[in-house]
Amino acid sequence: MSTFNSVLLNISGELVGDQLEKMKFLCITEIGKNRLEKMTSGLQLFMVLMERNKLGPDNTVFLVSLLTDIGRLDLADKFTNCESQYAGTPNYLPNDEEQAKLDIATEMITNNIGKKWRTYGRKLGLPEAKLDHIAQKHPNNLEEQVMELLKEWRKKQKAEAKTDTLIKALRSCDQNCTADLIQTELEKLNANGGQ
Repeated sequence: MSTFNSVLLNISGELVGDQLEKMKFLCITEIGKNRLEKMTSGLQLFMVLMERNKLGPDNTVFLVSLLTDIGRLDLADKFTNCESQYAGTPNYLPNDEEQAKLDIATEMITNNIGKKWRTYGRKLGLPEAKLDHIAQKHPNNLEEQVMELLKEWRKKQKAEAKTDTLIKALRSCDQNCTADLIQTELEKLNANGGQ
């Protein structure tokens, strides 16, 4: 059994009370009322979402938003944990030099982006549901929100994660000072690496 299916099975088993009914209600436009009325478990709902290409190992945003909407952030987090298992595979990571640059950029952005993190997340192409989930997961901790945002972006980009992308997105939402700080730190890194 795949890790993804195991997570779905686990989530289905943890839905309590009227949570499944709430999820079904949120899916009326995607699935249709008649088909939803026949469903008695989360697994049935998940299977139909997979048929409709609304759910899959690389496509969890819709289900995460459903779980977030019904107040089950704990279950939505199970996907984050599941996805991070794939993220550690070397083929999915940038090379060591780029990793070092990304780590510097992550630190600078975390310390400087502030309340504009959601705008920045949109510029990086993260879906609104993912941004909502991050905000609800860390409601009073701006630094954790930014860290989570960057972690999600790196996970989504895998080996294609580039520091230049982070800098361009900063400049596109008027965070030039932070972009300049990153470039200064990267120049220091290159100077030290060249000696």
